Amino acid sequence: MFEIPKLSYEYTALEPHIDAKTMEIHHGKHHQAYVTNLNNAVKGTAAENMSLMEILGSISKLTPAIRNNGGGHYNHSLFWTIMGPNAGGEPTGQLNDAIVATFGSFAAFKEQFASAGATRFGSGWAWLIVHDNKLVITSTPNQDNPLMDIAEVKGTPILGLDVWEHAYYLHYQNRRPDYIGAFWNVVNWSKVSELFAEATK
Repeated sequence: MFEIPKLSYEYTALEPHIDAKTMEIHHGKHHQAYVTNLNNAVKGTAAENMSLMEILGSISKLTPAIRNNGGGHYNHSLFWTIMGPNAGGEPTGQLNDAIVATFGSFAAFKEQFASAGATRFGSGWAWLIVHDNKLVITSTPNQDNPLMDIAEVKGTPILGLDVWEHAYYLHYQNRRPDYIGAFWNVVNWSKVSELFAEATK
């Protein structure tokens, strides 16, 4: 049985950038629904005894319900960890070096990542991934992610941004670019750096 992960911070911890009511609904209701529906969807299927990573890697062979809810569970589980209180700023060390080498500057990286989120039509996610030991910015529709065997651009996510309206509408209404701008104030770069180090071993 898959379970919703507990947050390492309070719902109020990301204010004023992400408000407590949005966090409460997003984590406690939206994410919980993905977990509940995933557990129901895998019953009696080939995915019943698979890990979440195994499910994502063979998603093309599984049902739409498993794809949508498995993706939703993975994506949100990552999302909560790469945000935190007293965060933001810029990355350091090897991750910063890789960002500058790949995109020219941290500012250029932010611009490209923000564009991936802002131009994703409808619901979806923007990603910074590691592919062949290189950083790549991409985006996916709905609850898809770059770990899925159906992804156009595959790789290991190290930073993800939820651009579904439920992630920001209470506070930002239709102003998705404002939400994306505020996101940089809560990015936990130490966690992203940790994920980068794991993905480039």
